[in-house]
Amino acid sequence: MNTDAENKKIGVFICHCGGNISDYVDVEKVRDVIKDEKGVVFAKTNMFSCSDAAQQEMIRAIKENGLDGIVIASCSPRLHLQTFRAMAERAGLNPYRYTQVNIREQCSWAHTHNRQAATEKAVRLVRSGVARTRLAIPLQEIRVDTTPGVLIIGAGAAGLRSAIALADMGLKVYLVERSPEPGGFIKGLGRLFPDDRDGEEMAHSLSKAAIEHENITLFTEAEVVEKGGSVGNFLIKVDIKGQNPASFNVGAIIVTIGFSPYTPKNGEFGYGIKGVITLPEYKKLLAKQKRGVEYAGKTVRSIVYIYCVGSRQSAGDDRYTYCSRYCCASAVHTAILAHKLDPHISQFHIYRDIRTYGKYELLYTRALEADSLFLKYDPDEPPTVEKTNEGLLVRVKDRLTGNEEIEIGADLVVLVTGMTPGKGGRLSGILKIPIGKDGFFTEIHPKLRPVETVMNGIFIAGTAQGPKTLSESVTSSLAAAAKAAGLLLKGHVDIEPLVAKADADICTWCGACVPACPFDAIRQVEIKDKKIAGINPAACKGCGACVPACPKRAIDIEGYTDAQIRSMISAMAREAK
Repeated sequence: MNTDAENKKIGVFICHCGGNISDYVDVEKVRDVIKDEKGVVFAKTNMFSCSDAAQQEMIRAIKENGLDGIVIASCSPRLHLQTFRAMAERAGLNPYRYTQVNIREQCSWAHTHNRQAATEKAVRLVRSGVARTRLAIPLQEIRVDTTPGVLIIGAGAAGLRSAIALADMGLKVYLVERSPEPGGFIKGLGRLFPDDRDGEEMAHSLSKAAIEHENITLFTEAEVVEKGGSVGNFLIKVDIKGQNPASFNVGAIIVTIGFSPYTPKNGEFGYGIKGVITLPEYKKLLAKQKRGVEYAGKTVRSIVYIYCVGSRQSAGDDRYTYCSRYCCASAVHTAILAHKLDPHISQFHIYRDIRTYGKYELLYTRALEADSLFLKYDPDEPPTVEKTNEGLLVRVKDRLTGNEEIEIGADLVVLVTGMTPGKGGRLSGILKIPIGKDGFFTEIHPKLRPVETVMNGIFIAGTAQGPKTLSESVTSSLAAAAKAAGLLLKGHVDIEPLVAKADADICTWCGACVPACPFDAIRQVEIKDKKIAGINPAACKGCGACVPACPKRAIDIEGYTDAQIRSMISAMAREAK
């Protein structure tokens, strides 16, 4: 391949995205302009560049035209960066001589009102991609040896199941739990959907298997307080209540810190009135009942469930706008259990929308057969709960009967509360993994990389990343275990080479780059009696924060060098000159 920028042969592929782009951008015009750009020897539009057929066409074009670099103008790199890198490799092209230009989210979707301006912007964006590619050089992934050990933070069902799976593969597992005992949220909740298995029994069974496993070390009443190193070799420090801190090395980390059940504010749907309790409180109450349902020494004859408490809220101090997924099915299943204890008990479900999706739809049918009555409320007119001389009184306008106002006397009101994020703020700072607007840890890609974080070697699972049912939590924990094992069992990991690099001839070590780095990747090193900035490529994320901090301009980012960035700016601003 040619490495001379002046003589490089570049191919450009512009995607219609099935109309997502071409409805608002004249992609044929973009191609006609770009095909005359310096260095461009091939330009083509595709209906879907990510399709197998289009990728095969691109591979043929790379080979037949002897292309030194390619530009693909399509959707966000978050979706198909890896897809097109793999395609470039199959064509024999170094994958880091490929540039993806986002003309969907950053152009067509942003300018649906002005096709001409969107087209002009697309031309500039693609032109800047060509400029960057012209200066691209082949890069090789960085190989790092790995330590065969995993840290799992959180010993609930997800953490325990993940630990057992990894330990069974022969990996050393350190399991860190803040509470005095492992087991997590399911303890004490009684029988759980969909198979009526007892939560306490499951927690005990998983905890026993983990404690007795020779490859698992469990720390309770413990917290991770420090993390050093990088993927393949993290150095971890754990504070343990009443003991000396523990330090150890691991190759990967899985975060399964779980969630906190929503606690209603005093007065919210009557919370605080005797007889108004949350679903977790009710499940614990029910777990102790042998026959019938009793509360505060009295037999319960009527129960009202109010759904979406702490979920799908668009106003107020706490904005939990998401659906918590598990609560509808859990409430319906709990009503079935109550009916088994006392078939004569009256149960009313007041909901916004029932979401017992998938196989759990059968639970809804079973609840109907168990004489549960369902009423639908308008979120703008939620039900009210008040205390009367006769007990609790719930008022609701039922949308299913044309907003008829209905009053229900109840012995017990159960608020079907949702999930709120666990306490991950401090952990986020230690591990350098991001938290989303909803307060949960965020993955790289919800569909294609659902348990990976932006930090290599650190994974998230269970309800640490969002509301899930128990089975979904365990499924994601096993996915994280598989990713961690895949990383560690082969003994090494290959990392993207798009990282910072200090020029030893220019750097005079002033240390200004150290506080600029959010990933602790820079240390002072000494080479031939000269002190310079040493950058750990395994820890560096290529964010570029260190580049402007350097007064000597000694630091560059591989793949996004100063020269490449300047050439992109010049290309975009060409008409402005």
